Amino acid sequence: MTPNRSSSPDRRARIEQMRRAELARERRTRVLTLTLSAAVVAGLVGFGAYVLDEESQEKQQQEAAARAPIADEKSWDAKKLGRDHVTQTVAYPMKPPVGGDHHQVWMDCDGAVYEEPVPEVNAVHSLEHGAVWVTYNDKAPKDAVEALEKKVARTPYTMMSPVADQAGAIMLSAWGKQVTVDGADDPRVNQFLARYVQGPQTPEPGAACTGGMNGTAKR
Repeated sequence: MTPNRSSSPDRRARIEQMRRAELARERRTRVLTLTLSAAVVAGLVGFGAYVLDEESQEKQQQEAAARAPIADEKSWDAKKLGRDHVTQTVAYPMKPPVGGDHHQVWMDCDGAVYEEPVPEVNAVHSLEHGAVWVTYNDKAPKDAVEALEKKVARTPYTMMSPVADQAGAIMLSAWGKQVTVDGADDPRVNQFLARYVQGPQTPEPGAACTGGMNGTAKR
């Protein structure tokens, strides 16, 4: 049979049409892929910028809190607080003490929560190392004590213990600094921690808060 020659150009035209359609489809796919990739990258960049901005704002807020005056905070002249190592009991002029002569061994203060009272002469040495000491008496609400225990347990250079004869129900002490707070959610708690954990008042910044005396600690 003689081939139908007229069909050959039609066939080539259909093939060319199909090829152009395939190329067009591939171009659309590439454009879509690039568009989606750009959107994903832009989203990731935007999310990263948002996270960084949130972290920056949080850091600024913490720094602002650390600089703001702490209401009803008491201060003692750090230069007048003795720093000698002694073996005898020391009669401190404030309760709990915020500095003075102390024992050569410090209390472990790396987020330590003590169930029983700790020796003042050892606790003061911890303050010298830049620790904040959270104390409470039997007037402190149980839920406030539990909330503060959790906060102290996750905060380096802090410790917590009961002090039965202190004036306030809940008190925070650092070297030469002290404040009485109303509860665990009192904003002065975070202010005090932000400012005085290894803060500028520390006589021996960078000194250890572990490897000392470890009393009856929950954590």
